[in-house]
Amino acid sequence: MILLSLLACIEKLSAIVNTISVERDWVVEVAEGDEERLSSLNSQMRRIDLFCKLVGPLAISLVDAYSTSLAVIVTGLMSICSFVAEYIAIARVYHSFQALQIRKEAAVTSGDTSQRTLVRSVLDAVTTLSRYVRHTALLPSVSLALLYLTVLSFSGQLITYLIATGMSSATVASFRAIAAVFELTATWIAPAVTARIGAVRSGIWFLNMELLFIAGACACLWFPAVDTGKLTVIMGLVLCVILSRTGLWGYDLSVQLIIQDEVEPELRGSFSALETSLQNVFEMLAFASTVVFARPDQFKYPAAISAVAVAASSVLYACFVRQRRGPRTCIRVPGRPRRSQAKAQWLGKH
Repeated sequence: MILLSLLACIEKLSAIVNTISVERDWVVEVAEGDEERLSSLNSQMRRIDLFCKLVGPLAISLVDAYSTSLAVIVTGLMSICSFVAEYIAIARVYHSFQALQIRKEAAVTSGDTSQRTLVRSVLDAVTTLSRYVRHTALLPSVSLALLYLTVLSFSGQLITYLIATGMSSATVASFRAIAAVFELTATWIAPAVTARIGAVRSGIWFLNMELLFIAGACACLWFPAVDTGKLTVIMGLVLCVILSRTGLWGYDLSVQLIIQDEVEPELRGSFSALETSLQNVFEMLAFASTVVFARPDQFKYPAAISAVAVAASSVLYACFVRQRRGPRTCIRVPGRPRRSQAKAQWLGKH
């Protein structure tokens, strides 16, 4: 088990680095400055990712129902085959675009750079963190990371709670599949909305949509004088969680587009790495909440924490939108006090 855990940690770290490289850096270079093409590429990659996360577990669970040993063998063979296919595809993209082969340097310092000392590494880390904190894309990045502090998604915590209330595994799997369909719809809706109103405004729309349904899911658990095991409450909870998935991934695609446009090429890797670290920290806090409140009848407390996290994310992103769009401008009407531009125009017409 120790060896398996170590191998899993290495695999997870490698997968994160691969995702950061391809989905945050390479895709920008491949789009070659075309925002419509960039939005389309982001949506297509997210669609493939969500589709595989839906089909993969379902396929393996069907094989596992027949034979666990066969499921292990199939998983191993699929991993080997996918490694070969993925390597060939990545190498082909890498050699097709000259911009990917140019090494990005954040800064050139004098002195011996052949081997960095521990002190130099610490200073580089502090510098990277400082740039992240002072960057114009900080607020949407932290806002997106906050959404990982949730138990109101079809992950282990919610699935465990639903099974503890008496729901069968087959029913949970069906609800999870429906949620995946709603997630996939976001990959078509988000590009259309972004093209019409822009990534900044589409982000606030999708995030508010998610906040509305997450608040509804939390309210189902806190509804007074209602047993959390009753079917109506459970169905309300599940329905709200499913409907929130479109808002979540629509917001994710909008923020990803903002970050790709805002962050300088030489900072994309370090910026995305710090953002991923924040996401993992908040995800661990979500697991910690169910460790503290471990009983099914206490699930409403982690759910409330999740709702607060989404609300905090909305506040941070609203601050970013205000910074970007600015406060409502005012003009001076002779002989009258300052009024908003809209009110002044109304006065001019009347």
